[in-house]
Amino acid sequence: MPDILEGVRVVSLAVNLPGPLAAARLAGFGASVIKVEPPTGDPLAVAAPGWYAELTGRQRVAVLDLKDPDDRAGLDAELAGADVLLTAMRPSALRKLGLDNAPEQFPGLSHVEIVGHDGALEELPGHDLNYQAAHGTLQPPLMPTIPVADLLGAERAVSATLLALRNVAKSGAGHRYRVVLEDAAADAGAAVRHGLVGPEAPLGGATPTYGIYATADGHIALGALEPHFRARVLEHLQVPDIRAELERVFATHGTDHWEELAERADFPLTGIRSRTQEK
Repeated sequence: MPDILEGVRVVSLAVNLPGPLAAARLAGFGASVIKVEPPTGDPLAVAAPGWYAELTGRQRVAVLDLKDPDDRAGLDAELAGADVLLTAMRPSALRKLGLDNAPEQFPGLSHVEIVGHDGALEELPGHDLNYQAAHGTLQPPLMPTIPVADLLGAERAVSATLLALRNVAKSGAGHRYRVVLEDAAADAGAAVRHGLVGPEAPLGGATPTYGIYATADGHIALGALEPHFRARVLEHLQVPDIRAELERVFATHGTDHWEELAERADFPLTGIRSRTQEK
């Protein structure tokens, strides 16, 4: 992809996720990103150092103590020449830093603010696990395998940045844009609320040819949802559209066998592998 954001300058104060992921996406589009971290660093660098290195690979990392007048002056100098400020903290923390009205202080600067909650609950603490818990995307007692709200929030922050740049190009004025992680989780939970996924839902187990099955040496994900794919599976396996029959047949061979058959027969089937496994 061409560097469509070449010449755009982003200052990010965001740590953890989703801010660093959004900043990495913007850097990938060609923006110049400076990642300002406190002296204690970004917790992501400790929790997932490989991912942290991947996300910051195209960014300039600067350590600033924003309680120190000289370091704060350094941040203001960066903001004076920036197009976008990206933050991920509670509104009270922004106020303490004097950044709650950054677009007014720095003409032309837009502020993309990632928060957990909005309105009367804006100061309520939370993380991805909490937002998912409130909107039906968890299956207790299992922990989530992906940070849904954080990932969706990152993409919303990227979209908000693009909207901000477009608006500045038209009006010349920067504005503040709020990305709410609980809203992102609520949108993810719509699939549960409307009965598309979940126990006995169409994408949650009610359709035998759309599900997870044990093989002789692992598991496969069968995604034969459309009628032509479903017919193709049943024809090649020579079984009725009954879950118990599919379970019986898939258990007779290993995952590689079923992937090879699916490739030849042209239906969606993928072996399930953990992060430590390679195909």
